[in-house]
Amino acid sequence: MKRIEVVAAIICRNNKYFACQRGYGEFKDFWEFPGGKIEPGESREEALKREIREELDLSICLDSFLTTVEYDYPNFHLTMHCFLCSIDSQDPIIKEHENARWLLKEQLHSVQWLPADIKVVETLRGSV
Repeated sequence: MKRIEVVAAIICRNNKYFACQRGYGEFKDFWEFPGGKIEPGESREEALKREIREELDLSICLDSFLTTVEYDYPNFHLTMHCFLCSIDSQDPIIKEHENARWLLKEQLHSVQWLPADIKVVETLRGSV
């Protein structure tokens, strides 16, 4: 089975988490935490900063590692390294997604997450 390794930014500001809606592919309209693939020679942290700059025109601060999710999709195995991140007062500029929202912890289950991202939501909802 094909293996894909990615990074994801769990961006938190004012007690809200930033979620993005996919506008393409098999999981179009599902929600995810922004991020993407690690390029050869990149660290996870470098990849995440690059991906967020490309997708959201945003500089992020990686505050701490949150979790690694292992998930088997029908056509590939995903390893997703998730980091809690913060931003300054600038707002993200959506370049690759259909939609985006800031969600309170209590609102995280109000959108239809990608299966691997559900594991991250469960981790966040279980944290204090």
